[in-house]
Amino acid sequence: MTKTDIVVFAKALADDTRQKIMKLCCCEWISVNEIVERLGGVTQPTVSHHLAILREAGLVDARHEGKQTFYSLNQKKVAFCCGQLMVNFAPENAMTEVVLDKPD
Repeated sequence: MTKTDIVVFAKALADDTRQKIMKLCCCEWISVNEIVERLGGVTQPTVSHHLAILREAGLVDARHEGKQTFYSLNQKKVAFCCGQLMVNFAPENAMTEVVLDKPD
């Protein structure tokens, strides 16, 4: 992960609406319309804009079904990015060793 990737990840997380969208997309596939409905008060163009930023950062996966697009949180990417933040900002932390250990 490059410094640019970390910045893109941090910028994606820096918005409250994007964090809410990420929570809604966690562990399920959800359509843009469902996201708009669950957020309440946020327009479809605004949700689409936030989803584009999350897609650019690799934090959500998209699946097309007909005219609808469904999104799901890319949990591996989120975990990886969080781990990279730890490596960069808490290099001497014992948990960083866990992040640096590559799974078998």
